[in-house]
Amino acid sequence: MAETYTRSLGLFSGTMMVVGGIIGSGIFLNPALVAERVRTAELTLLVWILGGVIALIGALVFAELGARRPVAGGGYVYLRDAYGKLPAFLYAWTLLLVIATGAIAAVAVTFAGYTATLFGWAPATRLPLAVGAILFLSAVNYVGVKPGAITQNVFTVLKLGALAVLILAGLTLTPAETASGSLPSLPQEQLVLAVGAALVPVLFAFGGWQQTNFIAEELIQPERNLPRALVAGVCVVVSVYLLANLAYLRTLGAVALSHSSAPAADAMSALLGPKGRGLIAAGIAASTFGFLNLVILVSPRVYQAMARDGLFFPSLARLHQRYRTPSAAIVFQGAWAVVLTVTGRYGDLLDYVVFGDWIFFAAVASTVFVFRFRERSGGESSQLRFRMPGFPVLPVVFIVAALYVVTGSVASNPANALKGTGLILLGVPVFVFWRRSVPATDGRR
Repeated sequence: MAETYTRSLGLFSGTMMVVGGIIGSGIFLNPALVAERVRTAELTLLVWILGGVIALIGALVFAELGARRPVAGGGYVYLRDAYGKLPAFLYAWTLLLVIATGAIAAVAVTFAGYTATLFGWAPATRLPLAVGAILFLSAVNYVGVKPGAITQNVFTVLKLGALAVLILAGLTLTPAETASGSLPSLPQEQLVLAVGAALVPVLFAFGGWQQTNFIAEELIQPERNLPRALVAGVCVVVSVYLLANLAYLRTLGAVALSHSSAPAADAMSALLGPKGRGLIAAGIAASTFGFLNLVILVSPRVYQAMARDGLFFPSLARLHQRYRTPSAAIVFQGAWAVVLTVTGRYGDLLDYVVFGDWIFFAAVASTVFVFRFRERSGGESSQLRFRMPGFPVLPVVFIVAALYVVTGSVASNPANALKGTGLILLGVPVFVFWRRSVPATDGRR
């Protein structure tokens, strides 16, 4: 009998994972970049609204995919079943090599930096603290999805609490100095390009809801609860992000916001003084810690699915007999993330493949067309608990938006994009090696 995960997570935990998978440090930092690119408060809010609409469309696409394939692995499984094992492997390979593990390293270092500053610790403590956070959270998720989910719920509530304080203070208190001044308005012919450029950091801040699909097999009634969690979680984040931007603009104004290197800290400092800055630093530390836990929790399910198909180390395909977690995959991921953290190479690697993440976003979203076509041909089940509205227009909009991010990333740094393409394509010979060397544990080849 094949090893199976334990269905133990309800709708609340699923929703908290969606929220926690989106909110990292982006909403505390990216609004400055958006304001700098569009120059007015009205356009700043418009761009965040557009980003929220695109994120919601993406959640609807992934909700249908999750309802069609309520199993562990998310995008890997959708790509494999739609296009074959090579595209699926390249997705999982890039996730393991850089996207997930690089994000773990980067977020752990960010968490360590804010925590060390908050407690007045020496800079030398940051690297050990980052490594310690990775090891601790890997251990928590090793011993069961429940402890990982509880940790996620606690820190997601904490980050929402920090943002709630920022929003309430920003919308109700009067800053010590009233925001004034204006930026030169953009020429009409540059407006569309400026909005498009500002949309890139917004979409990055909204990314992450898809990670909950990785653990679909551990949700109770995933065909119903996964779509609900995705839609509810994204709606919560959209509301929080818009209110946070209103708070920034009311407190700092478009000019000061565009010049700020730390909008959340500057806004809280203007409203509550040094205590406000310390409070938001604690909020960012909690937010990054929760995001770190989420990535460590969900990503090994993809490597386990890949290994189960005979495309990676066979030991990673097995679940722990007692804890029902992909324990070997968690250890492997943690070890590689620590290596990236200690060597400091994660920054360059993430820069190289940031465009690849959105290529896979578009590719995974496109599988909904394949499954719908097969459904009409009788080759795919039509008995779904959730079917996304607005098909085929909405998924096309999402794919175009994802490809726009890819185009923008490539245009801004072609050299990095070339290196990233090389890293992704490096997976092709690796795929060939594993396909010839290792039998699939479930009989699929």
